[in-house]
Amino acid sequence: MIKKAKNIKTVLHYVLFLILALLFASFILSFASCGIPSGSTAAKNDSGEILQKITVVLDWVPNTNHTGLYVAKEKAYYRAEGLEVEIIQPAEGGSADLIAAEKSHFGISYQEQVTYARTAEDPLPVVAIAAVIQHNTSGFASPAEKNIRTPADFENKKYGGWGSPMEEAILKGLMAKYGADYSKLEIVNIGAADFFTSVTKDVDFTWIYYGWDGVASEVKDFSINFMLLQDLDSQLDFYTPVIIASEKTISKNPELVKRFLTATQKGYMFAVENPEEAADILLKMVPELDRQIVVASQKYLAGQYISGGKKWGEMQLDIWKTFGDWMYRNNLLTSNLNAEKAFTNDFLP
Repeated sequence: MIKKAKNIKTVLHYVLFLILALLFASFILSFASCGIPSGSTAAKNDSGEILQKITVVLDWVPNTNHTGLYVAKEKAYYRAEGLEVEIIQPAEGGSADLIAAEKSHFGISYQEQVTYARTAEDPLPVVAIAAVIQHNTSGFASPAEKNIRTPADFENKKYGGWGSPMEEAILKGLMAKYGADYSKLEIVNIGAADFFTSVTKDVDFTWIYYGWDGVASEVKDFSINFMLLQDLDSQLDFYTPVIIASEKTISKNPELVKRFLTATQKGYMFAVENPEEAADILLKMVPELDRQIVVASQKYLAGQYISGGKKWGEMQLDIWKTFGDWMYRNNLLTSNLNAEKAFTNDFLP
């Protein structure tokens, strides 16, 4: 009887040992999967090299402004730099908030957003590290038959916008410059409504980026009058879009910033030299886009990514200072921008 009891006790000890071993193994696996901090090594490439996992948050739905990122991912330029990159869509509030909160490593933004972020009452420590396009390709567009050719023609018209104070300041300033009465312009908030639908049914003109809606109008054979902002006022030639990072990422991990920009620059240079293949790479990632428009847009932007003889990504202090001063003079900022701190070219290859 004593021997039988000992045997039972031994079995119970063995079962308990197995249970504890399984629980311990489960804990280790759980810790390993959940305890990987953002930016830590989590994958390997084909050569067994450990990759650093990072995220890039976009400013909008994927489009040809972002093609270089998708090319760098598809062509393994990021992997060659030891990076595993996830490209994500923005949440409400934009990329600057996510970058400042260190919820993403890099983001797509624009000079206006960076300027607002850095001059806010509670400033966001975000810095532009590269310009995607060298000049502002946006402006005002309208159907040709409406005969809106200069800001003087904005009187007694409906403008479709998204409710930004900067829109009002630009419209007011340009109409004054061209001798028009701003009070005679009606502004309608159309949000992110389609350009073609809006100017056909609801408004007379709106603000577009030529690289997308302007090119699309050519593809659709939809005749428009287009006023490039920088032609109307040179102060409005600001960088849009730009790539941003947080001050913390820049100071704590400068090598990561360099590696990311090295691969990203390769992606955009590939798009410059091979616009149609680059367009197909974007379409592979975002198949719902119209191929004809994407290819035409990519060919247009191939001449914009590095226009003016600059290397891809490079920014000028004068452009940051001029536009920041313009925003301050037009009461869009409560304090003037320290332009030297808002951007850097130091990490470009």
